[in-house]
Amino acid sequence: MSFFSSILSKLGIGSAEAAEVETPVANQASTGFAPAAAAISEVDVVTKLEGMAASHPEKLNWKTSIVDMLKLLGLDSSLTIRKELAVELGCPADKMGDSAQMNIWLHKTVLQKLAQNGGNIPKELLD
Repeated sequence: MSFFSSILSKLGIGSAEAAEVETPVANQASTGFAPAAAAISEVDVVTKLEGMAASHPEKLNWKTSIVDMLKLLGLDSSLTIRKELAVELGCPADKMGDSAQMNIWLHKTVLQKLAQNGGNIPKELLD
C-alpha cells in the first residue's frame, strides 16, 4: 500500500461507504438506467481534519503544513517518509533538494490529490 493510500484511508476516502455508493453505477449497464444517487461519495476533508485538530493535544496547522497534517492523521511525518511521499507523488527534482520547497509542494499536491480522489477541499486551500 502506498503512503498516499494511508492518507486516503485515514480520511475515509475510498472506504466501504464510497464503494457502496459506486456499486449502482457498475450495475447501470445491466439495468439500463443510472440511479440518481450514483455520484461518487465526497468526503468533507476540512471538517474531518478540524474535528481531529480540536481533540489533538498539540496545536497543529494542517492547512499550511504537511508535517502537521501527517501528525494530525497519526502518520509518520519524518523527513524520510515525506521524501518517499514526494517521490510517490512525482515531486520535481529541483524541489527535492530543498526540504522547505519540497514540503510546500507536497502539502499543495496532497490537497489536490485528495480533491481528485473524492475529498471536498475548498478552492482557497488548492490555490
